Amino acid sequence: MDISTIFSTMQAEISLAIILIVILLADLILKQPNHKALQGLACGLLVVQIALNIIPVSGEAFGGMYQTSPMASIMKTVLALGTLLVFMQADSWINREDTRHKAGEFYVLTLSTLLGMYYMISAGSFLLFYVGLELASIPIACLVAFDKYRRQSAEAGTKFILNAMFSSALMLYGLSLIYGTCGTMYFNDLPELLTGTPLQIMAMVLFFAGLGFKLSLVPFHMWTPDTYQGAPTSVTAYLSVISKGAAAFALMSILVKVFASMTDNWSMLLSVVIVVTITIANIFAILQHDLKRFMAYSSISQAGYIMLAVLGADAQGMTSLVYYVIVYIVANLAVFGVITTIEQHNGGRVDREAYNGLYKTNPRLSFIMTLALFSLGGIPPFAGFFSKFFVFAAAFHAGHLLVVFLALVNTIISLYYYLLIVKAMYITPNDNPLPTFRSSNMTRASLVICLAGVILLGVISNVYQLLFDNALF
Repeated sequence: MDISTIFSTMQAEISLAIILIVILLADLILKQPNHKALQGLACGLLVVQIALNIIPVSGEAFGGMYQTSPMASIMKTVLALGTLLVFMQADSWINREDTRHKAGEFYVLTLSTLLGMYYMISAGSFLLFYVGLELASIPIACLVAFDKYRRQSAEAGTKFILNAMFSSALMLYGLSLIYGTCGTMYFNDLPELLTGTPLQIMAMVLFFAGLGFKLSLVPFHMWTPDTYQGAPTSVTAYLSVISKGAAAFALMSILVKVFASMTDNWSMLLSVVIVVTITIANIFAILQHDLKRFMAYSSISQAGYIMLAVLGADAQGMTSLVYYVIVYIVANLAVFGVITTIEQHNGGRVDREAYNGLYKTNPRLSFIMTLALFSLGGIPPFAGFFSKFFVFAAAFHAGHLLVVFLALVNTIISLYYYLLIVKAMYITPNDNPLPTFRSSNMTRASLVICLAGVILLGVISNVYQLLFDNALF
């Protein structure tokens, strides 16, 4: 394979690596900490990267170790767009006195994790997949502990890295069992060699456990509330959507491509995990008053819904998964954009009581928060309703009727706890509501994009059709 073919096949990874180097050099060259210049540079380069890679590509490199498909290319573009929105919403936080001199580190670490997720998505071998997983996980631990002089942030970083090490060890042990029983780690060769022996089933379970940590699936979710609460809010937003989207896509690709002969085993395992994850997350979400912990349990529940698409194990399932991730990114980042803005203007408060009477003084933020929560809850006609419908349809089409029914019942519970925040903003009285304020231009632009996505993605059917036309594993 000549170098030009490699460049065209791996253009997403190569362009992102170039952006990383440019931002790193810019941070070194600037004599004084200039967070505004770095933010403009990072956002501008990401826009260029998205534009360059917006056309899906397919192919493989390095003897099949790296493989990409049109759907993988679309997923990378979606993750890059979500990262761009996170960068825009980080404007107020990165402008703080104690963080503005570390703006370059924030962008470099975040883009490093994104590069690792790219490798996870396009891995054609468990070896490259594991390298991508570690490249995505280790910088995230640094980001979680970014506010190192704040006790909660350092504690959250410690919990995250310890849990990441444990889950990584489980996965690595599972991969060693696969290599020991099959003699290869290439995805193209493994389906014929996996026969469903007890050792291979154990290997599959250990692999699933490793990615279950990334997705915060029960019982691998215990790190999530503490980490989300302690991390900077912009990092929490990134962790809740971008990391989950990449892990969900990679999990489905590998289960379908590699473990196809063991579908009965992993579909049963996944069905139980989905029901338990959604149910436990919904129950604990009701009890939360801290909105970051609340959104942690919400993200655990949403991960369970995403896994319904994995049960589909076909083109319809892959399409519904990517569509769900797109909708989840815009809705969840809209919520975190509002949380970040309120936190910066209300003395760092993120409890639900801080939102009492918010509609009287900040009606626009209340409106955006309401529509985003409606979308997360699956209320029509917003995009979240259609994304849930498609994942339910994928699982139903695959014959998992009981799982779909239980997930539908849990949707009613999720509506209740999302409406608690709406009630606080519009109904609960507050003698001292948060004064009217104006957020930064970058934050407002990101919220407008998220709001447009929440409203329009549900009514523009061409989006789902485009994804379905490219739904190849």
